[in-house]
Amino acid sequence: MNILMMTNTYLPFVGGVERSVQIFTGEYRRLGHQVLIVAPSSSQQIPSDETGVLRVPAIQHFNGTDFSVPLPIPGILNAALKQFKPDIVHSHHPFIIGDSALRISAQLKIPIVFTFHTFYERYTHYVPGDSKALKKFVIALATGYANLCDFVFAPSLSVAVELRRRGVLSHMEIIPTGIETELFLNGDRRVARKWLGINEDVFVIGCVSRLAPEKNIDFLVLSVKKFLEKRRKVCFLLIGSGPCEDKIKANLKNEIIEGKVIMPGTVTSQPLIDCYHAMDLFVFASKTETQGLVITEAMASGVPVVALRASGVAEVIDDKKNGCIVENESCEDFVSAMNWVQGWGRKNNLKRNAINTASKYTKEICAQKALTVYEGLRRKNHILRNHSESTWETAKRLIKAEMDIIKNMTRATGMAITNK
Repeated sequence: MNILMMTNTYLPFVGGVERSVQIFTGEYRRLGHQVLIVAPSSSQQIPSDETGVLRVPAIQHFNGTDFSVPLPIPGILNAALKQFKPDIVHSHHPFIIGDSALRISAQLKIPIVFTFHTFYERYTHYVPGDSKALKKFVIALATGYANLCDFVFAPSLSVAVELRRRGVLSHMEIIPTGIETELFLNGDRRVARKWLGINEDVFVIGCVSRLAPEKNIDFLVLSVKKFLEKRRKVCFLLIGSGPCEDKIKANLKNEIIEGKVIMPGTVTSQPLIDCYHAMDLFVFASKTETQGLVITEAMASGVPVVALRASGVAEVIDDKKNGCIVENESCEDFVSAMNWVQGWGRKNNLKRNAINTASKYTKEICAQKALTVYEGLRRKNHILRNHSESTWETAKRLIKAEMDIIKNMTRATGMAITNK
């Protein structure tokens, strides 16, 4: 099967969407399928051995962030699509390249699948003029986009429920991003602790996250700070980078916790796996996740998790079995949950339960679920497709796709300026 992946963000930027595209693509290719990824160009160094990725022009560092915004790409894909001959197009964003995905689906008369990776209204602070109206606009835009697609992938049950509540009517299935569980089982605790300068008798609280406001990072840092201030032989290993990095360092700078905070920046590949194994507890406070991939990675490494209750999180954490769910955004409650886990340390039952939970999210299982959907859509599309279609019929279909995009934009705008 020839699968066309279309995304507004991709490596070398590291985030949930990028990881998801990379993981699914790798597994599809391992199973013998062909995948072409359409993604924006990047100001960061792109690996010289990158293959199967078509980079399109993009505005770099949008609004002072490390995100890029793809430019309209009419015509730039034609040659590549003619050669690749996709059987299905999978969109990972409901705008910009996502609109191009709709047009390609209509032009080639192939099914389109959309993964709802993000609650976009929780990221509008990156856009000038952030307001309630803008939040309503992006909710309506994403909902309308989902309804223009043949199938929607929801990364978790809570996301699927919310999408139905918002009015998404398209066929939908819960398909999370899987991980290579065997890989995460094989980390070296001692290697990571030696590299980071952490003694073996130190209790390590860890987090892997983009250091940004939407990750609720201020609350997490404040909670961990309270924990560190009252204990000896503990430290906080915060892995990641982002716009809040300097602020976090300033907030964690005081005499009481001096030497208890380690921030190595972005870590990937085997060193990241080793770092997971160096942790005794993983903490997470984001309320914007649709899955929380790092939680699954931590559990696959045998690390219990303490996290705020949020979409995509509660489905993974079994309270008091593989970690703790904190119901209220209270530092006291969060610290109490951390205390509970520290009391148990890395006892075998917590570790075993965490690993067993992660085993349900292997990349093989998740990719096969996705491929089953693709194949069903492909068979249905083959039956419906009129191979002798005239140029006029193709033009009418393209015009309809363009009108659908405009109608969705108009509807979202109307929702934003009303009180509905």
